[in-house]
Amino acid sequence: MTEADWPHDIFQALVGLNIRQVAFVPDAGHTRLIEMCRDDNSIVTVPLTTEEEGVALLAGAWLGGQRGALLMQSSGVGNCINMLALVKSCRFPMLIIVTMRGEWGETNPWQVPMGQAVAKSLKMMGVTVTTVDVPDAAGPTINAAGDMVFSGAGSAAVLLSQRLIGAKNFQG
Repeated sequence: MTEADWPHDIFQALVGLNIRQVAFVPDAGHTRLIEMCRDDNSIVTVPLTTEEEGVALLAGAWLGGQRGALLMQSSGVGNCINMLALVKSCRFPMLIIVTMRGEWGETNPWQVPMGQAVAKSLKMMGVTVTTVDVPDAAGPTINAAGDMVFSGAGSAAVLLSQRLIGAKNFQG
């Protein structure tokens, strides 16, 4: 297995979890996963203008009988905090997959504050948080989080670390 296989492993986990809707704000870290979801006729992909729209969209998907997942970058977590009250209060299952910024290898200081606050912010809203640092853990972690969420245990976020996805380099 190569490091480039982790998006495929996550996609396979989503398919195995019977995910039918994937909401996302376009993100370079999720590009390959988004493309695989778009290419699968059994998954409806919904591009968002802001991440909190995805919380409401997936609550509606659940009420309509479909499972979904929300893909975002760490900077979008802050946009979702208030909407996660809906998830907690109404006990909707919510599977969130976050590509991280503001940690290992970050060169953009604007990404650091939210990147450092992601796990704490999600935990404060009652979301179970797990981090993936190595490619072989990506698929199994998504599968375990999805099983937990869709069996009635609330919401979970899987953070895909910069060690996994690679740090962006904006230097010449």
